[in-house]
Amino acid sequence: MPIKNYNRLSLKERVILQTLLEENKSKSFIAKKLSRSRSTITREIKKWIIKPGDKYDASLSDWNAKDDYLNKRNKDKISTLPRLKIYVYKGLLKGWSPEQIAGRIKKDHPKDPGMTISYEAIYTHIYSHRQARLNKKLIKLLPYQKSLRRRACASTKRGSKIKDQVSIEQRPLHIENRQEIGHWEGDLVIGKAQKSAIGTIVERKSRYTCIVKLKDRKSATVRKQFVKEFKAFDKQLTKTLTYDNGVEMAQHATLTKQTGMPVYFAHPYASWERGTNENTNGLIRRYFPKGTDFSKVSEKQLKSIQIALNNRPRKILNYSTPIEALKLEPCDFLSSKNQALLKRKK
Repeated sequence: MPIKNYNRLSLKERVILQTLLEENKSKSFIAKKLSRSRSTITREIKKWIIKPGDKYDASLSDWNAKDDYLNKRNKDKISTLPRLKIYVYKGLLKGWSPEQIAGRIKKDHPKDPGMTISYEAIYTHIYSHRQARLNKKLIKLLPYQKSLRRRACASTKRGSKIKDQVSIEQRPLHIENRQEIGHWEGDLVIGKAQKSAIGTIVERKSRYTCIVKLKDRKSATVRKQFVKEFKAFDKQLTKTLTYDNGVEMAQHATLTKQTGMPVYFAHPYASWERGTNENTNGLIRRYFPKGTDFSKVSEKQLKSIQIALNNRPRKILNYSTPIEALKLEPCDFLSSKNQALLKRKK
């Protein structure tokens, strides 16, 4: 009797296997359904499901099998040690970060030298071929799913350091409680291929928003357009500006000189220090999703959206609008030009 050639499980079979496992079917039932030996099904399941709560993913299992067979040139530790690879991939399926996986494996396999890995090695494995289908799937299992990664400890030589920065730590504490009007937050919303952008500035207490048309991202352009926006308001409404670390604010000293507004810079990667502005940028993204070319967006369109946002009821304002919040202030802080602007918007 001729010996039958062994055929690996196909993706279709793995999908059926995953579905039947989710229906709590037995290994014997699954083997009979797939016309496979029980040992084949058992080996496949044991690779991925060892403890209660472990999940089987058909797509990831299939790509893992193909990767083992086709990519023999991979020399990193994860690719050469199947047990380690399965452990790392299962950790990612559980929603663990590479750092959590690297820390947990020491507890689960304290005396096994083959079962040790650093979180940087896991990231290196995932991003080594980031355009490959398997790696794209692995990236989607990461907490932040970024297509590119820069190590947190790595320094960058892009751009130039902003001179004479004043840290947010030096900002007067009373600004934090939002009891006083006139303190703003600012940033850019970047367009397609990072070649275009618009500026956004938001008043912290009232959430009043200005959307600024920019012809480019140069610091001189940003400074001139922001100064133009601020000068349209009464001085009582322009007291301070808290900004991101973007180099487009390199001319902050000139902005302060022209507007009288001190500029405070948030810490790198601390977007919560400018939470009002970040949330507002999220609202603006509803109108202009990522990939928008802002060079093709007119100033009239931007101002139309600005009007919509400033007439939008906010829960934080007890469902008043930002314009109403400004008008409720006891002092007449708006210039006559802006008073007329508000009337037109109404």
